[in-house]
Amino acid sequence: MSEPLQYQVRLKLNERSAELAREDAGNSLLAPLMDILRRHGATLVNQLDAFEGYVAQAEKDGVEDFPLYRWTKAVIEDPDKRKKHLRSFTLHVSGHEIYAKEIADPLEAALQPLVGGDLITALSKHDTNPENNPQMPAEYRA
Repeated sequence: MSEPLQYQVRLKLNERSAELAREDAGNSLLAPLMDILRRHGATLVNQLDAFEGYVAQAEKDGVEDFPLYRWTKAVIEDPDKRKKHLRSFTLHVSGHEIYAKEIADPLEAALQPLVGGDLITALSKHDTNPENNPQMPAEYRA
């Protein structure tokens, strides 16, 4: 029997909100978003920051143990992709990157009213099924 799928809620913020979320998460402009996240035990993790952290850790510990290193490094070195990922955030819940559907669904529903307003430009929920996620391009496979 296979493990049940896990989920992750992701969102894109407008440029100003993304900057605030990365540098001043307590700013009152983010209050509607942060209130929802607090109620769900969720935190924002900027995608570019996470990618840069992964690359830094790989370079510190030895890239051979980090299978996504070359791909991730290429992403953070591409100016267009950097700009895109500056506005992209994953939501961790109770410190977890992925979580049960019973956690993801209410979080997604609570955030939905903010989509298209002054903060959130896009909202999505992703599962852990490899068929539903991007696979590493051939040029970055070992």
